[in-house]
Amino acid sequence: MALVQRWLKGWLPNLDPRVWILAAGRLLSQVGIGFTLFYAPIFFTEQVGLTATQVGLGIGLGSVAGIAGRFLGGSMADSPTAGRRPTLLASALVSAAADGVLLLANDFWIFLAGNLLMGFGVGLYWPAAESVAADITTPEQRNEAYALVRLADTLGLGIGVIAGGALISLTGAYRALFAIDGVTFLLFFAIIYVAIAETRPAGNPPRSLFQGWGHALKDTTLMVYAVVNVLFTGYLAQIQSTLPLYLNRFGGGQQGVSEGTLSLLFTGHVVLAAIAQLPLARALNRFRPAQGLMVSALLWGIGFGLVWQSGTGDFPLVWGGLALGVMALAMVAYTPIGSALVAAIAPETLRGVYLSVNSMCWAVGYLIGPPLGGWALDQGDATAHGFWLELMVTVVPALAVLMWLDRRLRRLARS
Repeated sequence: MALVQRWLKGWLPNLDPRVWILAAGRLLSQVGIGFTLFYAPIFFTEQVGLTATQVGLGIGLGSVAGIAGRFLGGSMADSPTAGRRPTLLASALVSAAADGVLLLANDFWIFLAGNLLMGFGVGLYWPAAESVAADITTPEQRNEAYALVRLADTLGLGIGVIAGGALISLTGAYRALFAIDGVTFLLFFAIIYVAIAETRPAGNPPRSLFQGWGHALKDTTLMVYAVVNVLFTGYLAQIQSTLPLYLNRFGGGQQGVSEGTLSLLFTGHVVLAAIAQLPLARALNRFRPAQGLMVSALLWGIGFGLVWQSGTGDFPLVWGGLALGVMALAMVAYTPIGSALVAAIAPETLRGVYLSVNSMCWAVGYLIGPPLGGWALDQGDATAHGFWLELMVTVVPALAVLMWLDRRLRRLARS
């Protein structure tokens, strides 16, 4: 037992207890999201009778509402009259209400209302949650702190997807998924209400809603990083949307990879990401943030090359598995460093707004990435295969921008 305790102490980061509480709350809420993530579209098309186009439109407009939520959430998180804690509480209540609407949805308009509420609630959540993690850690701890909460996200989502699939297999009760998801948001509300006090630094001056955004949008460092961030989140979107379909259609030529095998490959991807998250974050702490992102960019490039090989060469399972493994490492190298870098360059009084810009990059990347990948797959074999080589080429300008950003950050640090 003592040996296990020493091992855990050496493996787990030494962080403020509130970081662990926040991570536990995020794991809980992600379990609920995992319940509905993959199964809601199936339910609304096969049982409610909506078309796939209507479902896609509802989810897409929910993402637009998420951008609005991020905008308001960043301003609220920095506001002396609101702050991080009330914003998190509001996000939990809005998300729980969204589940209530989706639970009752029996036509497109109610479905749309539920998605708009859910997108808005999730948008409120991200800037405030990322700001809390930055408030209660030192700059040296933030990479591991963000890695911990990302690990909680990954584990919660995986548990939710598995449990949701089991519940549907046993009962077929799709609507129960929304009820469970709503309960997890209410439990998250209770955890924040009881265990997390306001963390916003004292002394934030009163300002208009748009004032902080004007400052952020004029920050050259933040805007340059935002370009790379959108590119990286577009890469992530390809794993979830384009890559499964590509392997299914083109893996190893024309025979493709079966759905069951794809499930095993992507399960391994998630498991590797969870195992590597904390050790890789600790290993990359020795590098400057932009250098850590360069490591991620190189891994993305290698991963895209391996995907191309899986579609054009022999042994597609080997190359596809290697690609997913390399991209799991690229993902876990990128996600904590990206948030830590933005928190580091943000003025303390505008941390919520700056992290809201960071979160909006995710929304934009996921808005652009899936349609682009889907278009490439619909153009035939040559375009589908070449798409991954083109993605690999985009890593080169990303590396150039990151080298410029690294020099700029060092110059700013000296001054």
